[in-house]
Amino acid sequence: MEEKTLQKLKELIASNEKIAIAVGKNSGIDEMGAALALYLSLQSSSKDVVIACPTEPLVEVSSLVGIDKVRTALATDGADLVVSFPYKEGEIEKVSYTLEDGYLNIIVKAGNAGLSFSEKEISYKRGGGNFAGLLFVIGTARLSDLGNLFNPEMLKDATVVNIDNKVDNQGFGDLVLGSPRFSSVCEQVANLINSLGLPLDIDSAQNLLSGLSFATDNFQKPTTSFLAFEMAGLLIKKGAVRKASPKYEDTALQDFSFTPPKIRQPADKTKPLPQVQSQIQEEDFGQDRQDQEEPPSDWLAPKVYKGSTLV
Repeated sequence: MEEKTLQKLKELIASNEKIAIAVGKNSGIDEMGAALALYLSLQSSSKDVVIACPTEPLVEVSSLVGIDKVRTALATDGADLVVSFPYKEGEIEKVSYTLEDGYLNIIVKAGNAGLSFSEKEISYKRGGGNFAGLLFVIGTARLSDLGNLFNPEMLKDATVVNIDNKVDNQGFGDLVLGSPRFSSVCEQVANLINSLGLPLDIDSAQNLLSGLSFATDNFQKPTTSFLAFEMAGLLIKKGAVRKASPKYEDTALQDFSFTPPKIRQPADKTKPLPQVQSQIQEEDFGQDRQDQEEPPSDWLAPKVYKGSTLV
C-alpha cells in the first residue's frame, strides 16, 4: 500500500468517531470475515462502529465472531425513526400525536372510507441525518449490490473506501483499495489493519484466517498470493487456528490407512519339534559298497598275452 494512501486512511479514521462498514448481499466467508474483523478492530479502538448487510447472513458465515452485530441498515443509533404504512387517497383525514405517560402516540385519523391497511403492514426503520462520516465497503463490486444500504442522500457527506479483489469492481468511492492480484479480501484487510497499527485480537485474526483459507481453498489454489501466506503467518501468530479442509478430513483415513503386519506367535517349546526328513535320495550316491559284488580273484594278477601257435 502506498504511503500516501495509508496516511490518508489514518487521518480519516482519526477524524471520524462514527464509522460504518457495509457488505453486499449474500456475502460469503471471505467478505463477511474481512468486514467483521475490521469492525472488531475499529471497535477496540473506541470508535462508534456499525456493520450492515442488505440480506440476512448466510448459514456458512454463522460461525464468524460478531455475526450477531450485523444489521440491515447503516444508520447509527440515534437516527430518525420512520414509520411507514400503505396510503390510498381519501383514507386518512389527518395525522397528529399526543404525549402520555412518557410515550409519544402517533394518531392516524381515518377518513370517510376508513383505513384499509392492517397493523402487520406497518414498518419501522431508522433513517436520516445521523450517519457515519466514513464508510468502508468490503468485497462488493457494485453499489447496486448494497441494495437498500445505498442511499445517495445519506452518503453525500461520507468518505467511501472501497476494498475488493474482484475483476469487475466498478471502482466507486473516494479511496479504492482493490486489485485482482490479491487472492482474498481477508488478506487485504489483514494487511490494512496491520499497516494502520489497529488492534488485532484473536477473534479478528480467526475471522480473517477463516475467510482467507476459504478463498484460497486452504492455500491450494495456484492463484494464492504471497501476501496470503504472509498474512496467514501473522494471524496464526496472533492466535488464529488453521482448520482442516473438509475434503481432507473425509479422505484422511482412506488415503493414509495401512494394514498392520501380522505378529507371528512364539513357538510352544513344550511340544517336540517335528522330524525333518531328508530329501536326498539314496540313489544319488549309488548303492552301498557292502551291497556291491566282490571283484574276481585274478583282478589284480599280472596279465600274460598268449599269441597264436600258428606260424
